[in-house]
Parts: sequence; C-alpha cells; structure tokens
Amino acid sequence: MEMIFLGLVVSLFVLATFDLMVGVSNDAVNFLNSAIGAKVARFRTVIIVASLGVLAGALLSNGMMDIARHGIFRPEMYSFENLMCIFLAVMVTDVILLDIFNSLGMPTSTTVSMVFELLGGTFVLALLKIVADDTGALTFAHLLNTEKALSVILGIFCSVAIAFFFGTVVQWLTRLVFTFDYRRRLKYFIGVFGGVACTAIGYFILVKGLGQAAFMDDSMKQWIADNTHAIVIGGFVLFTVLMQSLHAAGGNVLKLIVLIGTFALAMAFASNDLVNFIGVPLAGYSAYSDFAANGHGDPDTFMMGSLNGSAHTPFVFLLASGAIMIYSLATSKKARNVVKTSVDLSRQDEGEEMFGSSSAARSMVRSFNTVSDACARVVPAGMRRWIDGRFNKEGAVLEDGAAFDLVRASVNIVLAALLIIMGTSLKLPLSTTYVTFIVAMGTSLADRAWSRESAVFRITGMLSVIGGWLITAGAAFLAAGTVVLVMHFGGIAAMIGFGVLAVVLLIRSNMPQEGKDSGADSGLFLRKLMQTHDKEERWSLLKDHLQAVQTEAMVHAGACFDNIVSGMINENLKQLRKAIRQLDRDNDSRKKTRHRLLVGMRSIDRTLSLEKNTWFHLAMNADEQIIYCLKRMATPCKEHVDNNFTPLNNSQIAELQPVKERVLDFIRRGTEAIERNDVEEIDRLLAEKEGFKRHISALRKRQMDYLQEHDSNINTTILYLNILQETQEFIASTRRILRSSKRFNN
Repeated sequence: MEMIFLGLVVSLFVLATFDLMVGVSNDAVNFLNSAIGAKVARFRTVIIVASLGVLAGALLSNGMMDIARHGIFRPEMYSFENLMCIFLAVMVTDVILLDIFNSLGMPTSTTVSMVFELLGGTFVLALLKIVADDTGALTFAHLLNTEKALSVILGIFCSVAIAFFFGTVVQWLTRLVFTFDYRRRLKYFIGVFGGVACTAIGYFILVKGLGQAAFMDDSMKQWIADNTHAIVIGGFVLFTVLMQSLHAAGGNVLKLIVLIGTFALAMAFASNDLVNFIGVPLAGYSAYSDFAANGHGDPDTFMMGSLNGSAHTPFVFLLASGAIMIYSLATSKKARNVVKTSVDLSRQDEGEEMFGSSSAARSMVRSFNTVSDACARVVPAGMRRWIDGRFNKEGAVLEDGAAFDLVRASVNIVLAALLIIMGTSLKLPLSTTYVTFIVAMGTSLADRAWSRESAVFRITGMLSVIGGWLITAGAAFLAAGTVVLVMHFGGIAAMIGFGVLAVVLLIRSNMPQEGKDSGADSGLFLRKLMQTHDKEERWSLLKDHLQAVQTEAMVHAGACFDNIVSGMINENLKQLRKAIRQLDRDNDSRKKTRHRLLVGMRSIDRTLSLEKNTWFHLAMNADEQIIYCLKRMATPCKEHVDNNFTPLNNSQIAELQPVKERVLDFIRRGTEAIERNDVEEIDRLLAEKEGFKRHISALRKRQMDYLQEHDSNINTTILYLNILQETQEFIASTRRILRSSKRFNN
C-alpha cells in the first residue's frame, strides 16, 4: 500500500512540473508586458533579464507552503487517504485549467485557481464527512478554513479598483509632465523620475524579495522595519543623482527602469507564487513521510495533524523549480499569447482588436462620454487647449513596432511594484496578475489610447479578462470538487486514471496544430504592418493581404457551392450540413478580417486610401453577399432533404449539373486570375456575365413553362428555381469581387 501512495506522490511532482510550465506561461504577463510592449530590448534580452529574476526569486523564496498544508482545511480532521485524494485532484485540475486559459490567451490568477481548487476538493470531502457523521455534531467550521478564500475574493475587487484608479491618475499626471515628445523634457525631470522609480523598485525588491527570504532572520527584518524611512530617503537621493548623471552621459534611463522593474516583478512572482505550483506536492510529500513513519499501514484512519506545522522547502526543490520556470518562459508560445492579450489591449495606436463589443462595454463608453462632455463644459477653454496640447501625439517617441512608449512602460512597472508593496503592508492578498494587468489598462486609458473607434473593444477585452478571473474561481471549485468525488468513490484506480488523463490532455494541447488556414494569416499581416512606418511597404502588404483574403474567399465559396448543389442532387444531408457550418465560420471570420483590413486602409497614404476606398468596400460587401447568397441556397436545401421531401427530377438534375460545372470553372479561373493579378483574364470573366445571365434566365423560364404544362411537385420546383436564382446572384457577387480586385490592385 505504501508503494502505491509513493507512486501517487511521484505523480504529484510530475504534475507539478507541468503546473510550473503552464503557470509560468500564464503569469509571464505579470513581468513581460511592459518590456515587450515598449520594445526596450530584443526579446531574448528581456527573457534573460526575466529569467534571472525568476531564478533569484525561486532561490530566495521563503519556502513556506502553509496554505497547501493547513490554509484551507483543518488537517487533523482528515486522513492520509483523504488528503492524497484532495492533493491529486488539485494538481490535475490546476494544470488542465491553466492550460485552457493559456490556449485562449487569457491571463488568470494561479493563486485563485489553487485556493479554490483546495476549497472545492475539501468542501466535497467535508460534506461527505458531515453526512456520514451519526452524532450530528460535525460542522463545516470543524473541517474548513474559509477565511483565506474570502480574502482572495475581496482582494480581486479591491485590487482591480485600486490599480485602475492609480494607473489612470498617475499616467495622466506623468503625461502632463513629459508629453509624448518626452525627449526634450528629460533633462529637467529624468533625475527625479528615475530616483522615484528606482527607489520604489529597490524597496520592492527589499520587501518582497530579500525581506521574505529564508536566510533573513528576525533581527535583519526588524532592522529593515526600523530604518525604512532612512533607506527610502537615502535611496531616493542616491538614485536621483545616478539617473541624472546617466542621462547626462547619454544613457537611456527609461529603458534601464523598465528592465530593472522586469527583474523585480519576475523575482517577486517566483518568490511568492511558487507555492501555487509546488505547495501541494510538497504537502503531499510531507503527508506521505509522516504516514510512512507512523501510519502502520492504514491510510484511511491515520489523521494528518502533523501538517499543522510549517515546513521549509529544500533548496534542491527551489533550484529545480527555478530551472523549469526559466525553460518554460523561454520556450512557451502560449506565454507569448497571454502577453499579447495584455499588450494589444493597451496598444497606443489602433491594431488588431482581439475582442468584439458587448452591451456592458457600450453602456460604459456612453457613460464615460457623457461624464467627459460634462467635465469639458466646466473646465476653462484655455486649460482644455493646454491639456490637449500636452497629449498631442505629434512627434511621439515610439520604438519601431512598439505598442506604447517608454514613459508608459516605466509607469506600468513602477506603479505595479508600489501597489503590490502597499497590498503587502496592508495584509491584502493582491495578485501580481490583477495589479499589473489593470495598471496597464488604466495607463492606456489615461494616455488616450482608447479612441472612440477602439474603446468599446478594449473595455470588452478588459471585462472578459476580469470575468475570466471570477470564472477561474468557480471553475476551479466545481472541477476539483467533482474530481475529488470521483476519486473518493473510485479509489486508487480513479486517482491513477485522472493523473494519466491530465498528462495526455496536456501533451495533446501542446502538440503543433495542423490544418489551419495560412493563406490569409491576418495576425502575421498586422504584425508586419505595425513593424514598418514606410507607407509604400504598408500599401504593398495591404494589397498582398487583400489578395490572399479574396483568394481564400473564392476557394471557400466554390467548395460550399459544390457541397450545396451536390448535396441537393444526391440527397446528401452530411454535405449540406458541412456547407452550412463552413458558411457560419466564414461569416464570423469575415467580420474580423474586415476590421483588420480597415486598420490597414487607415495606415497607408491618405490620398491613396481615399482613392481605393470604393473598391475596398465593394470587395468586402461582395464577399459578405456571397455568404448570404449561399446560405439562402443551402438552408432550404438542407430542410428539403432533412424532411425527406420529393427530390429533384431527372430533367432538373440534367440542367443543374452543367450549371454547377460552369460555376465551379468560373470560380477556379477567377481565383487564379486574382492570384496572378491577371487583368486580361479578369476582363474575359467579366464579359461572360450576360451570357451566363441569359442561360440562367432561360432555364428558369423553361421550368416555369414545364410547371404549367405538367403535374410537377410545386415545392421541389420552387426550390429548384431558388437554386437557379441564387446561383445567378452568386455569380454577380463574384464578378464584383473580380472587378474590385482589378481596380484596387491596378
């Protein structure tokens, strides 16, 4: 029996390895978004700085894993088998839940996930114990410690409100001082700004890093507490002189601040959040050690009161954890997806909007506009002009391809560090994820990065991320509770099965995905577009991308038309359903593609944009009309076949088959002409309109005459006429795409 449980403990550490990897992928947004968003250095350099911070934080970690030992449950009330069930359920749920968020590119809190997984698993076992208690004296108060969970929930709302308020106010005041053309004002203010920033970061490292390190004894901590004011004042004077001198020598103080801040936040993350990943396995290892020494072979009756004591993490575990986190940080593509979400939502200029609009966001934007208009009427006109001048983006200093400038990146880093220090001193459970993300949202709002065109999308994105945090709590609670329930009744076999399932799901999730469309890679197009400021190059990128989009649209349209007509002729319901699903996917994709192309249109030369605007919108509208036309054709065909109505007769099939082949040939030739930008071939295809129109009209007239002269099924005939009519509209819309492509590219 002991060997089985030893195997389960080993499984906990295996899952902890995966948990460290997926956890770092999600929490990377905490310390990478400012450096990456402002392009302070090459990506490799930023990763090296963050890796050093992660390693330092892991090695300086206080090693106390008490929350996993007795922070949520009262261990003296649970047996060894009970706690192993909870621990394994927590690890299985955690790695899968965090990997799902990483795949979606959504930052979430590893602290919330672990706390509520522990709470969910413990709640289920506590409920089972209360039900089985014959005395009726056992209550949740005897089995659960819910204060920690409640403090985390309160911390969510407090940290969101505080971080957003201070992020907005501090960035607004900072921008008033520096403006967007900040280089001219650095010689006056950079010393003080750098002194405040480096003092805050240094104090952050001292309090959140060294102050909680395992080697710091009580006397050293007391000395820091007694001399805090002297340390802060002395650091401010020293750093102010150093930063002013560095600027005078030609150094870039702002980049240095961001890199130091990146190191500090990475260190704080590794030092304080390490419990979220290895706390549960270490608690399981401690429980096993106690059971092996004193349990006498009965895991169901041996109670785990020993976990009420604190435990220090062995150095080898800290070192191994740091190495795994660094590896994941350097190699994980999902980490970059999560960082991209935060950076895109705080981008200074318009770009790819990852989120749509929501009714809540629209209501908030309208309310903000109303308040803004009311404030504008109160503020004197002269002051409004002066403030607007300070926020004038003419001459803005922005690194090539950066989402925002170094001033905002510095404020993001320094303010996040200060707020985390404040939360620590006030004993509030602030999450680094909450603080860094919401500070970035507040500073972007203050910087007027949320224009009327993008505000509703940015707010929807922010609300989605905040909602994701709350969903994390609920999902973690329910999932862990369910897994514990199954493991409790399924025994060792269920525990092993869930462990294997978690590993398999993670491996599948991280395997390279094949079969995705790459011809019109909108993400790649926008990244290239934002990385260049050359108008000619942007125009070339826009032409190439629109050509790829149109080609892909033609290919999909031809395939859907083929499935619709063939499905109707052969009464193949599967083909018709496939066509409808593809049209629904295309409809969703076209809306996003249109917005991305609009961003491209606004980025090219203004005169050229006005000249090409008509043909651009004609192409987009024609593309949408094709989808609607094919849906009007597919839906009644699917219902007809699904209801087993009378099929097309032989004469109708004989007429429709050549029409289908002619349309598919037209689509094929049109696709090739767009790919080659073959103007002569496009002209030949455009000239075929009248002949095609006459042919379809003749077929429709012949069918009407046949209907009047013969006893034909009226429903089938009407459906056939609808197919012919929509085919004619389909070709007309395709011609508009060809015509607009010719005019847009030439």
